[in-house]
Amino acid sequence: MTSPSRPPADLGVLSDCADELAEAFVSLTSDIALVIDERGVITRVAQNGSGPAMPGAEQWVGRRWADTVTGGTRRKIELMLADLSLTGVARRREVNIAGAAGEAEIPLAYTALRLGPDGPVIAVGRDLRAVAAIQQRFLDAQQEMERSYWRARQLEARYRLLFQVATDAVMTVEATSRRIVEANHAAAAFFGAAGAPLAGLSAVDGFDRTSRPAVQALLDSARTSGRPAEIHARLARGGGMVAVSATPFRARDGMRLLLRVRGAEPAASDGSAELAVALARLVDTTRDGVVVTDSSGRIQVANPAFVALVGAASEDQVRGRAIADWLGRIADDVPALIAGVHGHGIAELVRTQLRREGGRGALDVDVAAALLTEGDQECFGFTVRPCGEALSAQADQRRARLAGALAALEGELAGGDAAVLLERAQRLVQRHFAQAAIERCGGDLQAAARMLALDVAELGALAR
Repeated sequence: MTSPSRPPADLGVLSDCADELAEAFVSLTSDIALVIDERGVITRVAQNGSGPAMPGAEQWVGRRWADTVTGGTRRKIELMLADLSLTGVARRREVNIAGAAGEAEIPLAYTALRLGPDGPVIAVGRDLRAVAAIQQRFLDAQQEMERSYWRARQLEARYRLLFQVATDAVMTVEATSRRIVEANHAAAAFFGAAGAPLAGLSAVDGFDRTSRPAVQALLDSARTSGRPAEIHARLARGGGMVAVSATPFRARDGMRLLLRVRGAEPAASDGSAELAVALARLVDTTRDGVVVTDSSGRIQVANPAFVALVGAASEDQVRGRAIADWLGRIADDVPALIAGVHGHGIAELVRTQLRREGGRGALDVDVAAALLTEGDQECFGFTVRPCGEALSAQADQRRARLAGALAALEGELAGGDAAVLLERAQRLVQRHFAQAAIERCGGDLQAAARMLALDVAELGALAR
């Protein structure tokens, strides 16, 4: 059986000592203590001399307690007074008082106790400025971390999108027969057919025999469901694992599938973001302009090469503008190119003209474009290459080898050491650019070394 609770002690005997108790409380446990009469009016203010001062607190005597706090927290004081009338004790509540002229409000935490049924109230306050400052610093740090996280995610998404446009193998496939209608250069490199046309071949035959049933099922699923789908498969002739996506679209002569092949996405790990950045540098350092636009042709992202080609100051200056502001000999060039992508999924190597910002001349360029689905949004990926700077067959093969090697590394990331794989990826990228510099300089090692700000020995070591 539970014993009945004892009635609260009668503190009325201490009512005559209210001022002394306020001084004792403030010296021991608080920053400010108030003595308040039965009407809610302050009769005594005691402050802790070693703590921060409350501006104007010495003038509170004779004022109602509720009038010393800001309007937004006045209701809390009224609730505390109601609690004191009922139970003699008021739980802790946080209020604000006005700061000095031009300064912020001061947060204060009050608790209160009535000394007997008809006695005065002692309210003890704790200055929360230091706590609020710590909380604000924590909040600022948390918000900055969130902003940094989203900036990193957006940067990674931008890199992956540009890398996808520049390096993905893209093929238009007849939905029923599964035969390739059109393919870009990267597709020929991926399937080991550089220089040979892929049109008319079965899209399934470019994959390893063990992966062909899955690829066939992917194409059939996209055709019958009308929705995009993606799997992982292995390329033929000892190729690595790749991500294969099929997106149905309506062409002029019936249903087509846009088949996109790229290096398998790395699994979540500590090194995946760094590897994504390493891959993106291939796009950021290429001389080809790479652009992603929305379905109306307005630029969403562009690489540094495109920004330099058009003579803009930064990517921000071109983002949101129509690519037709710079591209096309006549007004219909870009609309015709986009219409071709709508109709065929790919528009490969269209010769046109690129105008520089501010009317500072123009140059002839070859433009390739492909349909690009980003979530539910339809957009287009463009590559812009100045005429006369087309890569040699040797460079095409080198780029294909690099793309295949990086794709193989991404396939290993799920079970491998991310730091080791990242180091290997960096070596592959360094070798690629060393060999490219030597080729561009006609085999002149001294000139290639100057281009890369290396000495000849370092260049030779990287190129091996």
